[in-house]
Amino acid sequence: MPAKQHRHLPHLAPFAAEPLVFFTVVIRERRPLLANPHAHETLRDLWKRSAEMNGWWVGDYILMPDHVHFFARASRSADTMKDWIKMWKSVSSRRIAAEQGIKGTIWQKDYFDRFLRSGENYSEKWAYVERNPVRAGLVAQPEEWPYRGRIHPLMY
Repeated sequence: MPAKQHRHLPHLAPFAAEPLVFFTVVIRERRPLLANPHAHETLRDLWKRSAEMNGWWVGDYILMPDHVHFFARASRSADTMKDWIKMWKSVSSRRIAAEQGIKGTIWQKDYFDRFLRSGENYSEKWAYVERNPVRAGLVAQPEEWPYRGRIHPLMY
């Protein structure tokens, strides 16, 4: 009897090649440095340019005063996750620190990342994350929070 040939499941092929990743990156000592127009524009600008420069596409994101949550996907030719995170943290740290008169880096050294497995997971995660400003008492409705958005539509 011939050996069974196992096929890869079609829905796993895109995940393996270009996974969707959920990130949380925190400000050192939890200082409230991000919920302002300058920090928001700094990160948006870096993330917009990272698609062409580094091969990383940022989708939905939300800046809280002391941390940021966002979804991203790397192209096949992208920089490593570690190098990409290091790059935008370094550049944004210099810009945000200069604007706010702070010396040294602003970000914690480490970050949290989680690979998502389905469109439902993305939707559920975003539904929870976008309510952060409401849970923190900063706004009544998620849509009222000005430091959120989408740079690229990331389809699962």
